[in-house]
Amino acid sequence: MSTIYDFTIQDRDGHDVSLADYRGKVLLVVNTATECGFTPTYADLQRLYEDEHDRGLEIIDLPCNQFGQQAPGTADEIHSFCTGRFGVTFPQFGKIEVNGTNESPLYTWLKGQRGFAGFDPDHKITPILVDILSKADADWEASPDIKWNFTKFLIDRDGDVVSRFEPTADVEDVVKPAVEALL
Repeated sequence: MSTIYDFTIQDRDGHDVSLADYRGKVLLVVNTATECGFTPTYADLQRLYEDEHDRGLEIIDLPCNQFGQQAPGTADEIHSFCTGRFGVTFPQFGKIEVNGTNESPLYTWLKGQRGFAGFDPDHKITPILVDILSKADADWEASPDIKWNFTKFLIDRDGDVVSRFEPTADVEDVVKPAVEALL
């Protein structure tokens, strides 16, 4: 059986980074975008990182331009935006594809561990996402594919996927308690 430690991603400069370097940490793996309705989630993630990093949390930020082309620019431009606007200090990596023929093997594995978990029906952006996704694919809910930016996978200290949080899951009320339970 695989764990997250079997995978490699690239840093902002295109160098390979083994996720085994994060062995023993609680990880939150997030596909992000800088021009999305969920972009303010960066501020929530930064607060979570500040609160829990010393206890063993690492956030793996993987920019992805597959959803509405909402992550334009280079990895360095994205990093400058995030540090300048949201004060991001957690690790940001190179751009990645999370669905399709060029998807990262990491995401093939992540989606195989935890499929689509459903959107928060009370979130104001849920109807917009449902409309967009329904027009593209009538069976979108049945697929484990990533549906939008800021989908989060929570990984325990043994490298196993514990939870998947869709972008409509509130970081403070939903994600943070799950992270704290693992710390």
